[in-house]
Amino acid sequence: MPQPRSLELGLAVLRLSLGAFFLVWSVEKIVAPELARRVFETFYFSAPSDAVLIATGIAQTAIVLAFLAGLWRFWTYGALLAMHTVSVVSTWERLLTPYELPNHLFWAAVPVWAALLLLFLLRDADRLLTLGGRRPADG
Repeated sequence: MPQPRSLELGLAVLRLSLGAFFLVWSVEKIVAPELARRVFETFYFSAPSDAVLIATGIAQTAIVLAFLAGLWRFWTYGALLAMHTVSVVSTWERLLTPYELPNHLFWAAVPVWAALLLLFLLRDADRLLTLGGRRPADG
């Protein structure tokens, strides 16, 4: 069944905006590993070396670029959803205390997670501005 153009446009805008959002975080690991290390120390209880952070940033950037292009939707959309799920879960204590500064900012991750879930569930309908082909939506 053909999808309405408005659905395809909405999903493309969602994919492109989420991709831009995640590109900031993946590139940070490459150009400013010291900032990324502080995040890891605070939320993941580790202090990876610059080399590990840069390699992680390169891998994540490749995934984000494939996501932006709409390639391998099950894998790239699922990878971003999984990575962001880990990020949201790692901040659970801050989510429970939203009125302590700056914890309310962590709540922005929740609708981003929901948007990733929506895009993953509707990935077959996301065909506008993709390199992944125009295959029929099959649910």
